[in-house]
Amino acid sequence: MSSDQRRIEIMDTTLRDGEQTSGVSFSPTEKLTIAQLLLTEVKVDRIEIASARVSEGELAAVKAITKWAKANGLLNRVEVLTFVDGDVSIQWMQQAGAKVMNLLTKGSLNHLTHQLKKKPEQHFAEVAEVISLARKKGLESNVYLEDWSNGMRHSREYVFQYLDFLQKLPIKRVMLPDTLGVLTPSEVKEYISAIVERYPNTHFDFHAHNDYDLGTANVLEGVKAGAHGIHLTINGMGERAGNAPLASAVAVLNDFLPEVKTSVAEASLYRVSKLVETFSGFRIPVNKPVVGENVFTQTAGIHADGDKKNKLYFSDLMPERFGRQRKYALGKTSGKANIENNLAQLGIQLSEPDLKKVTQRIIELGDKKEVVTQADLPYIISDVIDSKNIEEKVRIDNYVLTHTKSLHPSATLKISINGELHEEHAQGDGQYDAFMNALKKVYKKLKQDLPVLTDYAVRIPPGGKTDALCETVITWKSANGKEFKTRGLDSDQTVAAIKATQKMLNLI
Repeated sequence: MSSDQRRIEIMDTTLRDGEQTSGVSFSPTEKLTIAQLLLTEVKVDRIEIASARVSEGELAAVKAITKWAKANGLLNRVEVLTFVDGDVSIQWMQQAGAKVMNLLTKGSLNHLTHQLKKKPEQHFAEVAEVISLARKKGLESNVYLEDWSNGMRHSREYVFQYLDFLQKLPIKRVMLPDTLGVLTPSEVKEYISAIVERYPNTHFDFHAHNDYDLGTANVLEGVKAGAHGIHLTINGMGERAGNAPLASAVAVLNDFLPEVKTSVAEASLYRVSKLVETFSGFRIPVNKPVVGENVFTQTAGIHADGDKKNKLYFSDLMPERFGRQRKYALGKTSGKANIENNLAQLGIQLSEPDLKKVTQRIIELGDKKEVVTQADLPYIISDVIDSKNIEEKVRIDNYVLTHTKSLHPSATLKISINGELHEEHAQGDGQYDAFMNALKKVYKKLKQDLPVLTDYAVRIPPGGKTDALCETVITWKSANGKEFKTRGLDSDQTVAAIKATQKMLNLI
């Protein structure tokens, strides 16, 4: 960090505010793992890990984290949300082994009047009492001004009255939450600028929520306005629409505010994001900036072509920064450049005619399947190169396959052989067996024997999902005892087998 850069503290609250995501509950072991990764790999400055008095499970999790943090000299970077409840939260903190409390107080006159039904002076006195008790017990205090954003909008005099009072107390940080995520970026800039100017010696954190999808933009404006710290969560987890996401906010600060610096290791963000996704069951949208699966994937062929020629579609948001790789999707919008980029990564070179055939095949598959993966490419190449050497005298024009509970599968087949059409219907033990039985009827009328199927293998690319391309490889034995194989490729296993069978018919 250069001497003229301003250091911004990053406080991650995934384990406290983030766990308020509907349906999410981390186990004590999961909480400990996430806490360790946040402090040692992601390298955030602080973590908020729980709310006091919640449950026995929460207490066990906090104890495990504070025990580890103390052994590693990190205890002062572990924080717990507490309440204005005399010494009740303080006793919980002592039992849990925590040393830093984030006291939840009222930052708007509306909340104070209608929720607590108290006057400002009464609330201030109770806050002061809790902080005094905490100090006597060796605890450090930060103070949240809950609903601060609406406080600044509707009761600014109260907010300044409270901040004036807090200047007299032994607290380390004042935390300004946009509790309902209602602020616009211009309001964030105005409100924080006014506060920082009035209290130049106080450390202020900004805590953004994302209800209008303005969390990251508000973080940017908050830091520009002089906030000393920001609160974020992994994957933007949190109540309702969540909090400002850690990965997006850090990337924005690094790229658009060169005058500030954070401690976060960008390269660790994606790995931790995926781990939290697994632990929480809270799925990351594929288009979520920085950590979404598709955000470093070029789909349009023109983009891939531009990347090859002069990195025309690159920006400062490079995937390598986050431990990721740029990908080129294969589908109906793919151009030749997309395919060449993928082939280069696999170490495969094709002749120009073969490349054109592979491109056309991918476009055809893309019309039926959203995305063709790089792992599908070897199968597609094999299918195309296999097909180009076969003269097509036999063509399966149409077929209907049925499978009904408690009834035998059936197939109706329409096939063209040397320009002559034939149609048959048959049943079988499965759809492909029914198809083959109908085919045998056709060839029996022609007084021709078909090769015997001796092996049937289906493969999908590693990591393939339910819509993955299937390569069906069928081994046949002809009447003279010679074995040969044909391949078919499709996202449907039976259709892939039928394509392999059509190749066999043309070969014989």
